[in-house]
Amino acid sequence: MQTKPKYIIVFLVLIFITSLTCFEPLQAQDDKFVVVLDAGHGGHDSGNLGNGYKEKNIALNVTLQVGKALEKNNDIKVIYTRKTDVFVELYERANIANKADADLFVSIHCNAHSSQASGTETFVLGEKNTARNFEVAKRENEVIFLEENHEEHYEGFDPSSPESTIAIGIEQEVYVEQSIVLARKIEDNFINKAKRKSRGLKQASLLVIRNTYMPSVLVEVGFLTNNKEGAYLNTKAGQSKMAKAIKDAIIAYKKEIDQNVGSNILDSDIASETGNNTEIVEESPLIYDSITFKVQIAASSKALEPKSYNFRGLSEISREKIGRIYKYYYGSTSDYNKIKELQKNAKAKGYKDAFIVAYKERERIDVSEALKSATN
Repeated sequence: MQTKPKYIIVFLVLIFITSLTCFEPLQAQDDKFVVVLDAGHGGHDSGNLGNGYKEKNIALNVTLQVGKALEKNNDIKVIYTRKTDVFVELYERANIANKADADLFVSIHCNAHSSQASGTETFVLGEKNTARNFEVAKRENEVIFLEENHEEHYEGFDPSSPESTIAIGIEQEVYVEQSIVLARKIEDNFINKAKRKSRGLKQASLLVIRNTYMPSVLVEVGFLTNNKEGAYLNTKAGQSKMAKAIKDAIIAYKKEIDQNVGSNILDSDIASETGNNTEIVEESPLIYDSITFKVQIAASSKALEPKSYNFRGLSEISREKIGRIYKYYYGSTSDYNKIKELQKNAKAKGYKDAFIVAYKERERIDVSEALKSATN
């Protein structure tokens, strides 16, 4: 009779130990870098059919290859909006990424045009729609008409209306800077690694990345309507090259984020070698009431101390956390001429991508908007 309680105790101890060992991997998984991969179109939405090829199939093949390669990295968790030939609403693609608290959202597509246009393009969200960019946005956004209750989900959004597209960039504005970093890496890889023609980085009002609360890009891997490029993208070799270029860009982006997004934050030894003094030429003050200007010099996933030894000897460093990213600023003034000199100083220290930002009543605004304010 006494053995039974002993077995119960041993059983409970085993359960307790098992729960501890199971819990640890779950915690580790929470720390992974989450990438949501979105294969454009699918199901009854074939996408464009340039030269008889189906965009939905090529986009899915490239996406799955990107994901398979990324999954080999233990620090990365990959989530797909679709892994088969199914239709997923645009708003639901963003929901998948937001629910996963993703670090990146990458939507993969193939391009089309009435001419023999060719080349890759990577889009980030923005209001600066050229005629060509608006054409792309209109085509990609018209997918909503294949969705049930699209009026409810998109609040009467009209893909054909430039006014509608202008309004959709606000939600993602805070992530545009990091989206541009990734987009540049992708296009650079298309040129240097895949040896493809690049049409560059573009901004357009695209619904699929409107409501994603993380850095997001839409990649057009080429034009199916171009005879040569369409045939290339329809081959396994072509799809593999494009997938590898995208995968390598994501890995490089993650590495930069892990260290410092701006790739400009150096350790104290390097900082001491660069010297701490750069002469600033004073100009007459140009004061903007109620506006505070700063110079953004870097960003990082790490919470670095805003001390001069972490930033090449620059003083008056401030830090702001947005999502999972810490942004670092140099200087704080209402004098626009002074902030321009501080920007020059930061660039002289090696922060080549340093740029001016503006705040009004602690809310960040466009510098162009700030400069419209009255001066004294």
